[in-house]
Amino acid sequence: MLLWTRSSRALVLGFFALVVAVVFVAPIATVVAAALAGSWTGPLPSNLGGKNFSTALSDENFASLTVSLQTAFISGALALIVGTWAALAAREAPMWLRRITDAVFHLPIAVPSVAIGLGLLITFNERPLLLGGTKWIVILAHTVLVLAFAFSSVSAALERLDPAYRQAAESLGAGPVRVLTGVTLPLLLPALGAAAGLSIALSMGELGATVMVYPATWKTLPVSIFGLTDRGQVFLAAANTTLLLAVTLVALMVVGRIRRR
Repeated sequence: MLLWTRSSRALVLGFFALVVAVVFVAPIATVVAAALAGSWTGPLPSNLGGKNFSTALSDENFASLTVSLQTAFISGALALIVGTWAALAAREAPMWLRRITDAVFHLPIAVPSVAIGLGLLITFNERPLLLGGTKWIVILAHTVLVLAFAFSSVSAALERLDPAYRQAAESLGAGPVRVLTGVTLPLLLPALGAAAGLSIALSMGELGATVMVYPATWKTLPVSIFGLTDRGQVFLAAANTTLLLAVTLVALMVVGRIRRR
């Protein structure tokens, strides 16, 4: 709908700002306020301070944060590699095979993540693929869950890619590998960077499948936050959540800087 008058544009922008404030800003602000609070018995928190953050940076919680970062970067890298390979391969496949590939790669986000976790736990709980009780089953679960987003990002970028670049390189004698590494992948760098950032962000906050498969030695920060809220330690859980948000934002900024370079 086109808005021709200044008042109508102001009304729409005001409504949009209200929705953003209620849906996004208010929940995050509440979490940050709870992280700083010593108590909250009235409409506003009281006894503000950084005690909760000091506890959140203790050895156990810091170890969970480190585990989340390692899991996010490893699973994001694996999802990016597999998703890019699948998107490139599906581009040259017949239409019926492309549709099947698209459905298979999007299946993990069409079912509850708990089902994915339980399926992986049952599947990889026997030799020769015994991953249960190790960190690799957590990384595998995160990779499966974020793979669809990496595949979608690269597939969409390939659809918009002008085939003239590849045809020009082939006409000059470049082989398939040279075309891939010298033409296609460089043109896909913005999409690859976006896919990597999205995969890392989703992995940092993943909980459903992780609860099903994680061993005691590889507990991510969302699992620790869930445990804190289950024990009624809401303020400490809020501090850990704020820390998770901050670290995720920094990780995305690092990925974005690498992409620009």
